[in-house]
Amino acid sequence: MRTGTRRSLRIAVVGLAGAGKSTCASLIEEFAGDKGLTHARIKLAKPLYDLQEQVYRAAGGSLHEGAQDQILMEALADAMRRIRPDSLAADFTARLADTDADLVVNDDLRDPHVDAPALRGHGFRVLRITCDEELRRQRLAGRGDPSRADRSTRDIDLITPDAVIDNRAGLDAYRSAVHEVLGSWL
Repeated sequence: MRTGTRRSLRIAVVGLAGAGKSTCASLIEEFAGDKGLTHARIKLAKPLYDLQEQVYRAAGGSLHEGAQDQILMEALADAMRRIRPDSLAADFTARLADTDADLVVNDDLRDPHVDAPALRGHGFRVLRITCDEELRRQRLAGRGDPSRADRSTRDIDLITPDAVIDNRAGLDAYRSAVHEVLGSWL
């Protein structure tokens, strides 16, 4: 990247659950490593994951690492946004300020009304991931999430992407497509 007044490449990966956002974020981190760039993945939903863990602990339940109780997560997001509409974006912005990574990726942007403008205001480019609906459903079935909900992504199309990648042709093709987009953004 540039020296002196260096500004990081910031990418928000958006798409429906099961489209391959987390895989894309991993491929972006792989790209950064290959280019000798430092990288960080910052989630908007970190407070929701923290609260989900506390709710499960208080309820005496267990949840495997990385699992999403999507119904619970949506309820928690609704509560936080009712109290303070920009609460998730503000928390994200505070954590973003603590990184000086060359490449920053977010892979859980869903809200076009508050969160997307906040990320755009911090220089994020939006990479939309799509895939065949049947393939997406198969991927979701294999994740083991205790509940599924798509309400939080119902307005995802209101987030205008800077690039779109279709993730249905296998990992090598996906990697090539991600690396091509990133190469054009550097």
